[in-house]
Amino acid sequence: MATPQQTRQPRDSFGRQVDRFWARVTEGMQVSDLWSQFRTDARSSYRLYSKDVDSTRAAGESRVRHGMNLVGRFFWAIIEKLTPARRVLLLAAMVLLIIPSTEARWSNGEGGFSAVSFDTHFYGGLLLFALLILEVGDRVVMKRDLQIAKEIQAWLLPASPPPVPGLEIAFTTKPANTVAGDYYDVFARPCESAKPTYLIAIADVAGKSIPAAMLMATFQASLKTLSATPGSLVDLVGSMNRYACTNSQNGRRFTTAFIANYDPTTRVLNYVNAGHNNPILRRKTGAMERLDQGGMPLGIMGDAPYLSGSTTLENGDWLVIFTDGVIEAENNAQEEYGEIRLMTMLNAGVMLSPEMMLSSIMVDLDRFTGDAPQHDDITCMLLKLV
Repeated sequence: MATPQQTRQPRDSFGRQVDRFWARVTEGMQVSDLWSQFRTDARSSYRLYSKDVDSTRAAGESRVRHGMNLVGRFFWAIIEKLTPARRVLLLAAMVLLIIPSTEARWSNGEGGFSAVSFDTHFYGGLLLFALLILEVGDRVVMKRDLQIAKEIQAWLLPASPPPVPGLEIAFTTKPANTVAGDYYDVFARPCESAKPTYLIAIADVAGKSIPAAMLMATFQASLKTLSATPGSLVDLVGSMNRYACTNSQNGRRFTTAFIANYDPTTRVLNYVNAGHNNPILRRKTGAMERLDQGGMPLGIMGDAPYLSGSTTLENGDWLVIFTDGVIEAENNAQEEYGEIRLMTMLNAGVMLSPEMMLSSIMVDLDRFTGDAPQHDDITCMLLKLV
C-alpha cells in the first residue's frame, strides 16, 4: 500500500507541471491582465472589420431586416480578409459544424448490420484548426518582419539628445503599433560660422504601421540630406515639401512637421510649422505662447508657400513639441487627454528637469488612458533653457 507521502509526491509533481504549463501559456500574466489584453484585442479586431461595414439604415427598412443585413455585411467584412482558398476552407468548416453527424447502415448478408459514422463536427473543428494554423503562420512571419522594421526604425531615431549649449532636451515616442509614423530629431546643422546651429524636428506621417513608417524613413533621409545644403529654413522646408509630393499618393500620405533652427549663441529660434500641432512655449513668467507660423502639411501641394516665425528664448523658458497622439489619447470614456491637461502638467513641474518632466507626463498619460487602446502614435519633446 502506498504511503501518504508517496501519494502526495506524484500529485505535487503533476501540480508543478500544470503550473509550468500555465506560466508558459500566459507568460506569467495575471487573469486580470489577460482579460484586459483580450478586451483590447477584441476592440482592435472589431474596429478592423467594422470600418468596412456600412451601418446606415435604409429608409423603410425594418429593424429585424437591418440587423440581418448588418450581420451579413460584418460576415463578408471578415471573410474578405482571407485568401480565396481559406474562405472556402472556412465555409466548409462552418457547414460541417452546422449539419448533424451522419451514420450509414447496411445489411451484411448474415442477418446483421454494418455501420459507418461520419462525425461532421469533428472534421469541421479539424478544418478550423487547420485554418488557425495557417493564419498563425502568417502572423508569425509578419511579426518577425515588423520586429525587423522596428529595429531599423530605432536606428533612424536618436537614442539620446545631443549636447546643446544652454539647452536641456528630452524626448520619447510610443507607437500605437509595432512601428510608428512619428519622427523626431535634434542635430547640428553645418553652417559657415565656427559655431553650429541645431536643427530641431518633429513630424507625424498620416496613417500608421508599415506605410507610415516607410514614409517616416523617407522624411528622415530627405531632412538629413537637404539640411546639409546652404539655404534658409523656408528653403529647406520648401524643398522637403516638393520631395514629399513625389511620393505622397496625390496628397493622401501627407506629413505634418515642425522644423526649427536654434542658434545657441543668440538663443534665437527660427521655425516653420507645416500643419503640425502648435508647440507650446511657456515663458519663465508663466505666459503661454504658440508657435504657429508656417503653412500646410508637406506632400499636399508642391508649390505651397511657407512662412517662418522667430522667437528669442530665455533662461527658464520651456518648449513643448508634440504630435496629436498626445492630446488626442482617449480613455475608456472616449475623453481626450487634451492640451489643458498637458499645460497643467507643464505648470506643475517647471522646476523639474526635462527628463523628469517628460516621465511625469507619460505616467499621467498612462494613468488617464488606462487600458483603452490608442489609435495614434505618441511623441513628445521637451526643451528647457538653462
